[in-house]
Amino acid sequence: MSEPLSPVVVGAGPAGIRAAERLVRAGLRPIVLDEGQRAGGQIYRRPLVEDGRSYRGRYGSEAGKAQRLHQAFEALLPQIDYRPETLVWNISHSERGNQLDILSAGVHRQVDFSHLILCTGATDRVLPFPGWTVPGAYTLGASQTALKAQGCTVGDRVVFMGSGPLLYLVAWQYMRAGARVQAVLDTAPLASKRHLLALAVHAPRIVALGVFYGLQLQLAGVKIRYGVRPEAVLGTSQVEGLRYRRRTPAGEVVESIACDALAYGFALRAETQLADLAGCRFHFDERDRVWLPERDVLGRTSRPDVYIAGDGSGIAGADAAEISGELAAMALLEDAGRASADVARLVAARNRILRQRDILEQAFPFPADWFETVPAETTLCRCEEITVAEVRRTIASGSITEINRLKALSRVGMGRCQGRMCSAGAAELLSGACGVTADKVGRLRAQAPVKPIPLNFGGGKPEAWS
Repeated sequence: MSEPLSPVVVGAGPAGIRAAERLVRAGLRPIVLDEGQRAGGQIYRRPLVEDGRSYRGRYGSEAGKAQRLHQAFEALLPQIDYRPETLVWNISHSERGNQLDILSAGVHRQVDFSHLILCTGATDRVLPFPGWTVPGAYTLGASQTALKAQGCTVGDRVVFMGSGPLLYLVAWQYMRAGARVQAVLDTAPLASKRHLLALAVHAPRIVALGVFYGLQLQLAGVKIRYGVRPEAVLGTSQVEGLRYRRRTPAGEVVESIACDALAYGFALRAETQLADLAGCRFHFDERDRVWLPERDVLGRTSRPDVYIAGDGSGIAGADAAEISGELAAMALLEDAGRASADVARLVAARNRILRQRDILEQAFPFPADWFETVPAETTLCRCEEITVAEVRRTIASGSITEINRLKALSRVGMGRCQGRMCSAGAAELLSGACGVTADKVGRLRAQAPVKPIPLNFGGGKPEAWS
């Protein structure tokens, strides 16, 4: 007789919810571990307590999708073992089996699993610039979280800077919430937006929404600038403004704008640390300039018992995450000898979204020349307080060409965030200094714990999952 299945889903965003739903339909009772306090993930984040806003008021054009996903999860609760506010900080494989180390309610526990579906999502990709650590500077994701979960804005007069469709969406959401949006500063050139014409053929709704957000912002008097590079955040104890350069037909101009908060971001970065600790093989993704776990079309990784879905397997958005979560669960069931239907239909639907995403990335390209103009005294690793100049000196003195060697000699990536915030910038800086492409410098190896945990968790003695 085969061993009973004990699947665990890590994450309760769009991918995790749909994965759990498919497993429940197959008669299983999965454990769902969620770092958040309520299911929904970042894109459909819910407030801790209802604050009177409608779904439309909180999620805008995505209100229907958010409500359907939340309702689907609520219906699943009697049939799953849901553990919110639970951090998975390590994965181990041994003769005793597969285990997760988790921290829940201040107590360390270990969870056994037969199969694991990682739906770890994504976080903001951060690049350093002068003043990015000044109080009042936030990532786009943090700014959106404040609005969705707490019903507040990060400032009264906010400048939005970076690249990606999230830039315009969050700026529009802030404008609707009553904040004064001072400017939207796009680091991509205006010419790159021509790719949206090609996208309109395949995804007219996406382009129409983007045009709507842009027009609404302009009609409200919001400045929109392209080809921007920040020179300095004004203010020392609090953001007071931003000085930036931008490209114009007549050449570069330098401008300053007053604000009390800056929200910035350069698209998203997949959260892959748990996949690394699980022993999955990785490959370099040229489009996103990042190392991602290898997976097949359904989400199988190089580990026979580990599957991956959602933005943690590559940035594709919420709709693709829902599909990939279901596909990962179907792959798990197939591997356990349970046939699944509709695989081809779901794969085709996700592939359409991925093709659209490829075009979208061309409209909002990564600023590959970023470090050509970042001053030497700029902080690169805020945890260890290491500057760009210090990293450059370390690279030069040690003939360093690999990022883990850079970490060992400079301490970049050794702080509280374990390189989650500085690794993208460090890789770009190292590849530029070595004159090679980003894939040639390797990737930071994940270390447990993937996020900070208290030294005295649960009295120091692991407890069995009950």
